[in-house]
Amino acid sequence: MIVREGKSVYKGVAIGSIFVYRKAEKAVNKVEIEDTAAEIARFEAAKEKAMGQLKGLYEKARVDVGEEEAMIFDVHQMLLDDLDYNESITGIIENDKMNAEYAVFMTGEQMAAMFLAMDDDYMRGRAADIHDISDRLISILNGTQVSPEAMPEPVIIVAEDLAPSETVQFDKSKLLAIVTQKGSANSHTAILARTMNIPSLVTTDIEIDQEYHGRQAVVDGFAGLIYIDPDEETMAKMVAKKKKADEQRALLQEMKGKETVTQAGKHIHLYSNIGGVGDVDAVLENDSEGIGLFRSEFLYLGCDDYPSEEVQFEAYKTVLSKMNGKKVIIRTLDIGADKQIDYFDLPKEENPALGYRAIRICLTRKEVFKTQLRALFRASAFGNLGIMFPMIISVKEIEQIKEMVEEVKLELAREDVAVGDVELGIMIETPAAAVTSDLLAPHVDFFSIGTNDLSQYTLAIDRQNQSLDNFFDPHHEAILRLIQMTIENAHKYGAWCGICGELGADEELTAKFVQMGIDELSVSPGYTLDLRKRIREC
Repeated sequence: MIVREGKSVYKGVAIGSIFVYRKAEKAVNKVEIEDTAAEIARFEAAKEKAMGQLKGLYEKARVDVGEEEAMIFDVHQMLLDDLDYNESITGIIENDKMNAEYAVFMTGEQMAAMFLAMDDDYMRGRAADIHDISDRLISILNGTQVSPEAMPEPVIIVAEDLAPSETVQFDKSKLLAIVTQKGSANSHTAILARTMNIPSLVTTDIEIDQEYHGRQAVVDGFAGLIYIDPDEETMAKMVAKKKKADEQRALLQEMKGKETVTQAGKHIHLYSNIGGVGDVDAVLENDSEGIGLFRSEFLYLGCDDYPSEEVQFEAYKTVLSKMNGKKVIIRTLDIGADKQIDYFDLPKEENPALGYRAIRICLTRKEVFKTQLRALFRASAFGNLGIMFPMIISVKEIEQIKEMVEEVKLELAREDVAVGDVELGIMIETPAAAVTSDLLAPHVDFFSIGTNDLSQYTLAIDRQNQSLDNFFDPHHEAILRLIQMTIENAHKYGAWCGICGELGADEELTAKFVQMGIDELSVSPGYTLDLRKRIREC
């Protein structure tokens, strides 16, 4: 028996045979060509085919894992259409008279190296995306593209690493588990695996050895281990562990329709985080009480230009109508940092996480903000709407927001447009906001704590930087004290307080959050029933 250890991305137990997944060899030959026009046409045809595949992957991912996680394939489409990327490829073909495969390969290597040289971890991560789209183009050009239908079933995938496009193209019914030698818990592939509920390990100390192909294995996502050729005793333990996990998953279905209350009778509002209209079905299927975070920026990320008031209104109205009176909290535009949109033409920044982002953009590009506010208040007549504003650090910002809100409401009243009774809240994402929450609370109806940003700003650690994993502690006492302070100050001034960051789904902290007096937790739809069970045990 061989035992290898990795970092668990999604808990669960999978038993089956190993499929060693190797990327198709994309040996690129440097070939001098004469007909440059024909070669450019060949590149353009491959690009068109790749674009069609990426659009198909986006639609498949949207169905399998939701709008938010599918957006990576929109990013890939934008990179594939990038002017610098395309001009470099055609330039090598025309000026150096080289074949399209070589031109794509050289451009991909140069652009990836440029991204890897940047200080920002998010931008360094784009190197993998450039390699992904370049590999796709090369495999189309040289005819080596592997069809996902060739995968057997059911299997445990063992690979050096997987690009998001590779992860999502697999038929979910054919995947028992994923084990990769590289990767990180915050990579796009890891997020996709989590959303697809597939037991997964990353950074595993496993050899990508063809001899493992077809051998029996067990992936224990609870312990972060893979057993290859398990002995009888280990297999018996793992079968029992899998049976127990499956039974617990089935029992969770009994949580549907039950109240989210502690044993002492305190009700916790249990809401869901979504990235688009297509995610509402998952919210309802998992019996969430409402939506605690609708990330409206994905409406902007999915467009080639600023979405109009009408486009936004229809999206917000659809979500509110489908939720049928349940609370829907929509966060206003939150771009910048790791979410860049070309048509906003944002300036390049040394440290975008501390730069021009979120409410700072909205308060300086008021025409964009006003369009969104008009759409939101028009939609408010069709359901139970709350609006929250990201990255607030001062009372002055809230006062500016409220001035624009009143201006919009007055305009709509003059146009005889009905609006609903809307709650206004803010995100608590910085130590500044938490420490001054006693000053902010009197001006709003609620706080929603964004623990992802709050954690990295408090600890001064980029949580996506894999090399700092040993230093990053989301349970750090400083973070918990800031959360406690925020909850107490909200209640002192009559506001309610929730959590919509990843810590909201951390069951190790659920009892502590209840003890702190939290009013609401908003998590990915798939975590709803687990969390309801945990709260009812508190």
